[in-house]
Amino acid sequence: MPITPTDTIWMNGELVPWDQATVHVLTHTLHYGSGVFEGIRAYPTPAGVAVFRLTEHIDRLVTSAKILMLECPFSRDELVAATKTLVRENRLDEGCYIRPLVYLGYGEMGLNPLPCTVDVSIAAWPWGTYLGDEGVANGIRLKVSSWQRHDPNAVPTAAKVTGMYVNSSLAKMEAIKAGYDEAVLLAPDGHVSECTGENIFVVRDGHLVTPPVSDAGALAGITLRSVKTIAHDLGLEVTHETLLRTDLYTADEAFLTGTAAEVVPIREVDDRVVGDGQPGPVTTQIQQVYFAAVRGEVDRYKDWLEYVE
Repeated sequence: MPITPTDTIWMNGELVPWDQATVHVLTHTLHYGSGVFEGIRAYPTPAGVAVFRLTEHIDRLVTSAKILMLECPFSRDELVAATKTLVRENRLDEGCYIRPLVYLGYGEMGLNPLPCTVDVSIAAWPWGTYLGDEGVANGIRLKVSSWQRHDPNAVPTAAKVTGMYVNSSLAKMEAIKAGYDEAVLLAPDGHVSECTGENIFVVRDGHLVTPPVSDAGALAGITLRSVKTIAHDLGLEVTHETLLRTDLYTADEAFLTGTAAEVVPIREVDDRVVGDGQPGPVTTQIQQVYFAAVRGEVDRYKDWLEYVE
């Protein structure tokens, strides 16, 4: 997914020209991975471009920083306003992907991060479908990875920590090199946790099941929460239950959710066809409502949208 440059990036309270938004090679987070980030999307709507659940994403960013004991120098409201300004000033009227980052800057080195300065940046650029238009339409192929999801007592899986995504990158590379689109990570106890950057759902007899966030070490996804609300409003039952890899093989349907991926059907796991190998009726219905909601076409979900104007 190549990056399309825009005019500016927000850095520590200022809009900086794209090519000048740089850091020193001795920036602490570059060496030790002790930063936190978010992935957010904005969409075109009939009332103008809107950021999907922006304040909730910024809340999670601030919470992640707290878990890592990073003293974020900007308030939630300042970061929300900065994000809207960035999207507006870069004229991203057709929507975009937004990447806020809280990181430890230049000036200190070593494993004690407490003396380090804390810096914040927000970038935004046009970005297409993460797992491809074909995947969204017809489903993707998954492989259960040989790499495990982190133990939550080893690193804080409730936070979106930059360095922790080495784990996801290893699993992603393994899957792609083996001919798959995405990887499933198992928790240390062998139960299904999540994919490399997405939560996972299975459908059984019209009932949706997703792993318990705390027990499985999965991230508490904002898209996951949105899909749960949509499912409930459609009259579908949703529960959090432990899942084995065989539950993925035998599901009637399965799909992924995430800000970058959005809602993507799963057609195979470990070369086992899920259902009939096509996006199922529950997945399709949820996917249609979700895409309508983010584009401002569903009145009951309009409070999920934060307009940049």
